[in-house]
Amino acid sequence: MARHGVSVVVVTGLSGAGKSTAIDALEDLGFFCVDNLPTPVVSSTVAACVAGGMDRIALGMDVRVRRFLDGVLSVLNELPEHSGYQLSVVFLDATDDALLRRFNSTRRPHPLTATGDMRAAAVLDGIAIERERLAPLRGRATHVIDTTLLSVHELRRRMLAAFGAEAAHELRMRARFVSFGFKYGAPTDADVMFDVRFLPNPYFVDGLRDLPGTLEPVRSFVLGSSETARFLALSSDLLAFCLPEFEREGKSYLTVAIGCTGGRHRSVAIAEELATRLGSPGSPIDVIHRDVHRIGTVGSSVTGGGA
Repeated sequence: MARHGVSVVVVTGLSGAGKSTAIDALEDLGFFCVDNLPTPVVSSTVAACVAGGMDRIALGMDVRVRRFLDGVLSVLNELPEHSGYQLSVVFLDATDDALLRRFNSTRRPHPLTATGDMRAAAVLDGIAIERERLAPLRGRATHVIDTTLLSVHELRRRMLAAFGAEAAHELRMRARFVSFGFKYGAPTDADVMFDVRFLPNPYFVDGLRDLPGTLEPVRSFVLGSSETARFLALSSDLLAFCLPEFEREGKSYLTVAIGCTGGRHRSVAIAEELATRLGSPGSPIDVIHRDVHRIGTVGSSVTGGGA
C-alpha cells in the first residue's frame, strides 16, 4: 500500500566529502537518521520507521557497508515503486586534492584501508576505488553537491535549502532568552548578550526588593521608564533583524542572554518583554530565568549590590 507524504533521503558520497554534516543537518530538520545501513535491510528499516509514525527518514550509505553496496540501486528503486515513498539521493563529492587534505588534517585512514582492502594502501588509491564503487549511486543521485570549496556551514545551508520545506511546519531554529545575574557569572553558551544594569533598579524601591521580575509590580516599574522604552525599541529591532539571519546561517538554536546584577528583577522583566515582542504562535521563544530564585550576596558590595 502506498505511503503518501513519506520522504526518504539517502545521503551518500565520497569519504571526507561531508556526509556527517549533511546527515546532522537533516536530523536538525526533523528527519530520523540511520547511518551506515547495510543494503539488505533498507526496505525493512524504512517500513519499520513508517510503522512507528516517522514520515521523514534519512539513510547514510557509503563504502563502509562493504559488499552490501552491491545491488543498492535495485533496492532504492523498489522504495518508490512498491511503497510510494518520495526518494531523494544526495551525493557528496569533492576533488581528490580536497579529500586528501581533509584526510591529512584528521590523520584518519581511508575507510577502505581500515577494511583491509590491500588496493587502498594509500589515501589516493582508496579515493579512486571509492569513486568507482560509488559511480552507480552518483548516477542515481537527485542532488549532487561538490563540497570542494564549501565550509561545513555552507554545506549545512545547502541541505537546509534543499530539504527545509520538508519541515516547514516545524521551527528550524529554536531561540531562547535567558535572564541572569552578573554576580553569578554570565552564561557560557550565550550567542548574544545584553547588559541591562543601566536601567532603574527595583532593588532600591521599598516593596519591590523581595519580588521577582515575573510579578506585575516589578514588571511595571522596569518597563515604565523612558530608558527601558528606548532600549526595548532598539534591541527589538536588532533582534528582529538578527534572528532570521542566524537561521539562514544554519544555526539550529540561539541563546540570547539578558543580564542585570542579581538576575532577579530587570533582566527577568526585559527577557519576558522581548520574548513577547519577538515570538509568535508559529515561532515561540523559550524564556529561562536562571537566577530569579537566588537570593544572596555573592559578589555584592555596599555600593554595587542589588538585583
